[in-house]
Amino acid sequence: MMWLQFLMLLPFTAAFLPAASKYNAAISSRSNNGAAAVIEATSSSSSSSLQSSSSSDEFTGFGNTGFLILAGGTGSRMKANMPKQFLTLRTCPVLHYSLHLFLEKLPAYCAQKGWTPPAQVVLVMDPKYQPEYQPIVDAYGGKLAFANPGEERQGSVENGLNKLVELTGEEVEYIAVHDSARPLVTIPEILDVVSDAQSVGAAVLGVPCKATIKESDDGVTVQRTIPRARLWEVHTPQVVKVEALLRGFDKVARDNLEVTDDVSIIEALGEPVKLTLGEYTNLKITTPEDMDVA
Repeated sequence: MMWLQFLMLLPFTAAFLPAASKYNAAISSRSNNGAAAVIEATSSSSSSSLQSSSSSDEFTGFGNTGFLILAGGTGSRMKANMPKQFLTLRTCPVLHYSLHLFLEKLPAYCAQKGWTPPAQVVLVMDPKYQPEYQPIVDAYGGKLAFANPGEERQGSVENGLNKLVELTGEEVEYIAVHDSARPLVTIPEILDVVSDAQSVGAAVLGVPCKATIKESDDGVTVQRTIPRARLWEVHTPQVVKVEALLRGFDKVARDNLEVTDDVSIIEALGEPVKLTLGEYTNLKITTPEDMDVA
């Protein structure tokens, strides 16, 4: 497959660091052409391009947070000959942007700030693709591990959560779930949503809905227009206390609930979820047109 040629490649381009973040991070300009090997140590080059103009007293890092990358979907709406996370976006597969961010760029940024890096990264991936990614897992000395996908998203998240708990025990208090089909999430977004979750217990990136939303029972006739002032489009990462998510999955199984995202499980428990303002650029690649936009 064509994507196998890019298996060990990651983009040189750094994660976007817009000034809108409450951590006021900024990034220097870097070249967009070329790629870097995922197994190479890029902390020095990443750190040199990450410049901070302020510091945070309340946030100390990600030592109590594990990251879960969802890459087990089939991407049927993409109408491609492979899952969308393996399609090439510029220089490498879509999935590799998330791997690069959580395994290289975010730890490098934490090192610059004196913060603890992510405790663990779990990659949910179909077993038939895992052998191709085993060299990457081996290269990170236990910091990256596989989990198998479930039949639906909630099953994949539960499998990833169980793997995280198995590997870290009580070391990790929060889990940040990220969809690998969102390759453009920024470091400031991650800082903001994790910080909010640590304050509230659960948080989700989102943006106010800009589109006019119509409701229809049959897909033909408009039933009503839904006021958009109260509507938010939610993104990932979604960050939740591990203990609460474990309780939530027990309730989902007990009450036979269907949930479409991670914080919905916390909502089902009747516990608060903080909306963290994100970026409209954190789009999800779902259809062929999205690849052009990204």
